[in-house]
This record gives sequence, C-alpha cells and structure tokens, in this order.
Amino acid sequence: MQADMAAPHLQVAALEGESGSGKYTLAHYLFSRSPLSGGRFQRRDAREWLATDADPAALAGFTYLDRVDLLAPPGQGILLAVLKSLQDRPPGRAVVLASSQTSLRQMASQGLLLPDLAFRLTAIRFLIPPLRQRREDIAPLAQCLLDRLSTRYQQRPVILGPGTLARLLQHNWPGNVRELACVLETALLEVGNGVIKPPDLTLPDLAQLSQELQPGSFVGARPMDLSLDAVIRQHIQYVLDLNRGNKLRAARQLHISRSTLYRILGNEKILAQ
Repeated sequence: MQADMAAPHLQVAALEGESGSGKYTLAHYLFSRSPLSGGRFQRRDAREWLATDADPAALAGFTYLDRVDLLAPPGQGILLAVLKSLQDRPPGRAVVLASSQTSLRQMASQGLLLPDLAFRLTAIRFLIPPLRQRREDIAPLAQCLLDRLSTRYQQRPVILGPGTLARLLQHNWPGNVRELACVLETALLEVGNGVIKPPDLTLPDLAQLSQELQPGSFVGARPMDLSLDAVIRQHIQYVLDLNRGNKLRAARQLHISRSTLYRILGNEKILAQ
C-alpha cells in the first residue's frame, strides 16, 4: 500500500480528492505510521495558517493544511518559501500534508498555481477516488464508522441488518465518506436494538436514486446561486434533512455550534466581505 510505504519517509505530500472523500482520515493514518506519531498533529486552514503563524523555524510535528488549492498568489509564495526552508532541515522533524479538492498539477498547467509549488507538493501525492468509484470500500468503511460511533455514544456494537448494505451500495454518495458517516450516525441514534435496517437509512428512494444516476444529473441539480454562502447553506440544509430537522445533531455533525447554525439559517452572511 502506498501509504504504508511512504509514511515513515514523508516530509511533504499532497492529498487530492473530492470533499468528504477521506483525505483527513488518510492524513491521520499516515500520522499513525510516522516516526512523529507520538508528537503533535494539527489541522489548519492553509490560508489562516499562512496569515498567522507560518514560521518555518517553528514548524514541527504533523501539519495538515486544508484547501491549498484556494491559496491566492501571495499565499502560494509564502507556502513555497516554507517548503524551501523545510528541505534544508534534518528529516524527521516536521511533515506538511497539503489537501486539495482539485489536481494541483493541473492547476499549475492552467497558470493557477506556482509551478515550483505544485512540483514540491506533489512529488508524493495521494489521489483519493470518490466513494462511488470504490464501492468495495463501503462495507468495511461502514462497519469501521459504526464501531467508532458506538464507542463515541457509549452504545453496544451496532451492525447492518439484512438488505442494509445492499441499500448503501445502491446510493451514489455525492458527499462521499462524510455523507456515509452522517447517514450512519443518524441511523445509529434512531435504532434501539443494535441493528440498522434499510428503512432506518435517510437516503433518497429508489425512484429518486434512478434519476440521480442519470448522466449530467448532478450538474442539473446544482443551485442557480453558486456563491459560496449559498452552497454552504445548501449543505447545511442537506445535513438537517438527514437528521430529520434535529438542529443539535446537525450542528454536531457539521462541527459548528448550534448558535452558528441558527445564524446561518437566519440568512446571516457567512463570509466576510
């Protein structure tokens, strides 16, 4: 496995894949196999990190940088300087993992990313396919997620009942692993006998699923308002629907406070102008 081979020797690597496809989970796996596993693992938004404390001399442990593909040219230049300084330091002191939802090499070829930065970030890169392209992973992922959720909620182990895995395999998972985790968490909190059955899954019915799988259906289903505020609200509404309107549970799964959720639902501006 590429991750097992590379983990002990990493210094810089890129993790590329759709939102929710499992980049952060892979980063933690790489950390667990690294000589630095006993140290610090920090997850930072690349733009925030570079704007506040991107001091190469202080860089230590595992740093997971979210959304490097959103860096503006000044931020790209700062990150490039950080990586250049990192190469002059003894190995085994710091690792930088850069997450991106798009191909960094393709961005460089289109003039959207500094070529030298793309080269340094992608000398080692992990391409994570969307869940719909690796359906063989759904069964082990589902059980792993259920075991983790059972521990979190201090419940007895939960299993998938007859027909439930088949239903999971029929879905196209536009939200990838994150959507799978959300669906399973909602089901786990609803059932009381330790067995999740097909009706317990908050998923589109088969007629809707058939339409969802038509070519171009995802493009056609996108909102007319493509602003980031609108997309964020659409995702929040989706998570609320999965949780049957339970705002506390939705906020927990979105990793935001309930007050933040209420502000967003109240149409308050999400992003600063």
